[in-house]
Amino acid sequence: MKQVVQNYKSGELAVLDVPVPGCKPGGVLVRSAYSLISTGTELMKVSEAGMSMLGKARSRPDQVAKVMQSVATNGLPATYRKVMGKLDSYTPLGYSLCGVVEQVGAGIDDVKAGDLVACAGNEHALHAELNWVPKNLYTPVPDGLAPRHAAFGTVGSIAMQGVRQGEPQLGEVALVIGLGLIGQMVVQLLGASGVRVVGADPDPARCELAERLGAVACGDPASAALEAAVAELTDGHGVDQVYLAAGGGSNQPVELAARLCRDRGRVVDIGKCRLDLPWNAYYEKELDVRFSRSYGPGRYDPEYELEGRDYPIGYVRWTERRNLACFLDLVARGRVDVEPLVSHVADFEDAVETYRRLKDGELKAVAVLFRYPEQTEEARVGETAQAPSVAVPAVRRSGTAPAPARSAGSPVRLAFVGAGNYATSMLLPHLARREGVELSTVVTTTALSAANAQRKFGFAEATTDLDAVLGDKSVDAVFVVTRHSSHAELTRKALLAGKTVFVEKPLALTEDELAGVLAAVEESGNDRLQVGFNRRFAPLLTEAKERFGVRTGPASLRYLVNAGQLQHGSWYLRQGTEGSRFEGEGGHFVDTASWLLDADPVSVYAVAPSGNEDLQVVLRYPDGSTATISYVTTGAPGFPKETLDLLADGKVLRLDDFVRASVYGRSRWLSSRLPKARDKGQNAELAAFVKAVRTGGPMPVPLESLVATTAATLAVRSALASGAPVELERAR
Repeated sequence: MKQVVQNYKSGELAVLDVPVPGCKPGGVLVRSAYSLISTGTELMKVSEAGMSMLGKARSRPDQVAKVMQSVATNGLPATYRKVMGKLDSYTPLGYSLCGVVEQVGAGIDDVKAGDLVACAGNEHALHAELNWVPKNLYTPVPDGLAPRHAAFGTVGSIAMQGVRQGEPQLGEVALVIGLGLIGQMVVQLLGASGVRVVGADPDPARCELAERLGAVACGDPASAALEAAVAELTDGHGVDQVYLAAGGGSNQPVELAARLCRDRGRVVDIGKCRLDLPWNAYYEKELDVRFSRSYGPGRYDPEYELEGRDYPIGYVRWTERRNLACFLDLVARGRVDVEPLVSHVADFEDAVETYRRLKDGELKAVAVLFRYPEQTEEARVGETAQAPSVAVPAVRRSGTAPAPARSAGSPVRLAFVGAGNYATSMLLPHLARREGVELSTVVTTTALSAANAQRKFGFAEATTDLDAVLGDKSVDAVFVVTRHSSHAELTRKALLAGKTVFVEKPLALTEDELAGVLAAVEESGNDRLQVGFNRRFAPLLTEAKERFGVRTGPASLRYLVNAGQLQHGSWYLRQGTEGSRFEGEGGHFVDTASWLLDADPVSVYAVAPSGNEDLQVVLRYPDGSTATISYVTTGAPGFPKETLDLLADGKVLRLDDFVRASVYGRSRWLSSRLPKARDKGQNAELAAFVKAVRTGGPMPVPLESLVATTAATLAVRSALASGAPVELERAR
């Protein structure tokens, strides 16, 4: 299928051939009929992409702050690679469309194939021929409403949420500053609410359009006529509400709002304009400044948007989906007219030229629609599974299958399932430049990520068809680098298909999932598995362990992980589907401790003293050694992320965040002051894995160790619930 994309580094716009997205449970696959260009938001993004790097930094100081924090935490080289990787990737455009349901995912019963729906979301209602849309981000289109009008649903919901924040009442007077696409809809929605509207915009054509759509008077923000119209309508008191629907760097809209608003009036920010509030003006009138968050309640809440968990109507009357349905109803009943806003309808194939004309000012438009051709394609449905338990299952092999024979000199052919940030920044850069490795196929459920990975790293193919890859006998090994909830099932399928598997941590989120993986090993005889526990391969740590030497007595190990806070909306926070943060990444630290102590743990004890995600985990080992892992999310972001101390036999091994290591004993060893970058072992781990695939030799880490680490990590949940140590008894 085709999709409109942009490279934020170069500014390039393209209509790209990408794989069809999979139809996952909890949503529908929609074939686009019309999608709407947001001439404000999207053109701002297109313009930013055309700026120099300095210009981009000036326009997004919030992102610059994140980059500086990453430099402090991860070092300049790693941050540079990560930032350049993100910038030099195709990103999607679009967030408002209407289309026909092509396929219905599991759990959906309110629409069927062939139904017309309006869709929302900057990750789900893209300028693309097909989109997967979760339940709370689509709504059926009322009978008789034209698809081109239903495509306005998302942008209309943004305007509607802004009006709701203003709490308009019959007979009031409102000022709308900025008469672009959003402003024109706000004018009509206010008129439908019984409010008299004054509009402000420097473009006379937009002022004329707003008056045709119901505004009492409109004019240039700097004109005396505008102030005179407000004074006449309000008997000199000022407007009851002001809606900021303008963009740009001028502070004029905020100052105009203060000047024309009445005492204790309401100012609602809908657009993205400068907000340097003149303190005296806002203080003396005690103005109520409010923000409108996009389409309404539910926005930026992954449980609502992605998992389909609706808010009870008795507590949240108007959600994203209800706003979307309400706006379409108003359009269908003629209370809001969007047809006069349509300045141009372009064929989807002409998307790049359309954006160019808009950016250059050649095409003057309030709203532009893309019209899609009729096509037919197929998509697939994914699945997940979960269930809880505590144990360390035995690894059983029913006549272990030999490693596949490989001809001398032939490259190792690798397939990737998943191409997210970790895969593209920490794994693929090492593999793409490794001699004797061929990147065969990349598989994703979202089309664009597969296309980006194919372009950047040279994959021979990009697809959404996992079964085709697993059935491809020329593929030597499969990398599973998807979200945590799918790791066990994808690993199980790949093992049964006879593939050597590299799965990023965690291997499993529950004991049942772990048992399922081991059942696949027993059934197939294929134990060729590696989990991405990379820290044991870190050059600095391996050298420190070698210099520490053989241990004779019990050891005490302390591992402080300054994990920090996650950004709101991160999928790592979806504990219901993706497990806790420690279940997701705690295996790293358990594996490192077990490797340093040359044993697997026999018991796990855990406490959460602060009632949040902070954890203290104590592991006990057969020889009496202990490892304490302090996993902390509330520490200072500027403090190193990982520090480790190992004490035994009168010696101390110290690791400082993979930038410095030391060993104290009869003599002292200190690593070089600063390496070029933090090396947490990914490159060495991948080298060991590729060697095992090429030669058919043993896997880098025994399967029994991978299972013990996973079981110990999962046992933390039981230890927290019981308040007592959990014994890890090996099944026989």
